Amino acid sequence: MEPFYHTLKRIYVDMAHAETKKNQKTIGTYCVMAPPELIYASGAVPVKLCSGNYTAFSIGDDIAPRDACPLVKAVAGFKQTGLMPVYEDCSMMIVPITCDCKKKIAGMLSERCEVTTLHIPATREDKDIEAFMNQLYDLMEKLENVTGNTITYQSLSDGFRKVGYAQYELSEFIRLKKQMPYLIRGSHAMAILNSASYMPADEWGKALHKVNLSLEKRIAENKTVTSKKLPRIMLTGSPIVFPNIKIPLLIEEMGGIVAGDETCMGERGMWDPAVITDNSFDGMISALANRALRPCPCPTFADNSQRIYRLKQLIKENKIQGVIYHVLRGCLVYDFEYRRIEEELGKLGIPVIRLESDYNEEDIEQLRIRIEAFIELIKLKQAPEKVMTVRKDF
Repeated sequence: MEPFYHTLKRIYVDMAHAETKKNQKTIGTYCVMAPPELIYASGAVPVKLCSGNYTAFSIGDDIAPRDACPLVKAVAGFKQTGLMPVYEDCSMMIVPITCDCKKKIAGMLSERCEVTTLHIPATREDKDIEAFMNQLYDLMEKLENVTGNTITYQSLSDGFRKVGYAQYELSEFIRLKKQMPYLIRGSHAMAILNSASYMPADEWGKALHKVNLSLEKRIAENKTVTSKKLPRIMLTGSPIVFPNIKIPLLIEEMGGIVAGDETCMGERGMWDPAVITDNSFDGMISALANRALRPCPCPTFADNSQRIYRLKQLIKENKIQGVIYHVLRGCLVYDFEYRRIEEELGKLGIPVIRLESDYNEEDIEQLRIRIEAFIELIKLKQAPEKVMTVRKDF
């Protein structure tokens, strides 16, 4: 775990700059729909700038509208204070427009550096994929202008290899994480996944490979993080972003375990690799466009039935017993889908609870009470029914 903890400490405690080679540019991104392969192909390093920083949120709370989501307030706080060098290092920022707040983020950030927006369509039809491909070609040109490097067939192939290696190690990690009894706590897994925001993909993949070897060794030695059968909880909804990881920590404090994570800062961020069916340069760009849109369960799309399918798939694979639907205050696109997901999972007998929070620390006790009650409900639901016996001679 040391490389991941070290990375998070560097960024959030030591306030250090991003780790780059000499004269290497950093490109900030605000969504998983910004393809890191293109950024690596330009010779730059991508850095995800979605942060759960409480200090930046508190400052931004006085700048952004009251009902704006915590992400917007944190961005406003970072812009106002220059609190984290990793933000100031970025030569360009890429903002996929998945909601109205992202539009305002793009305008806010454009005052300090070049900002490129990617307009995400409401549907996933062939014409939408083609239009998104054109946006990726425009992005490619802008990346070349910023970095001074030309994106070639070879450099793009290398970008695919870097990201693909990290995705392969993640798939192995997910497979090992499913073992029961559990080999690693869900909060530790989320720290690993959040650290990917600030580490080059190949370095992150190498560090994760060592974790996977360690987990394999734990299987052989029959070592687990708990000997008890803890209630298995899945997190979905608005992303849980470091250092605002109070919900997974509270789940484990109250006697549960985070057995699944469907958020875009968790497993979903890299779980579905790009599939190249045409080895040409256009074929690779097409693969990036298809990967960004077709399998993505983000609620920004008008028809999001495949998100329901994906949730059911994860529930079955991880033997989930309860789902916590997290909503960042002001995040309407995720909040809008809660009722439908509650109904669909109710048909499977899976209890669901909606937890609304922001980056504030004042709601921890309220969240603790609700999470504890939810976990007790799952324990009660899973407990074997007591059979009453009556004496024959009574």
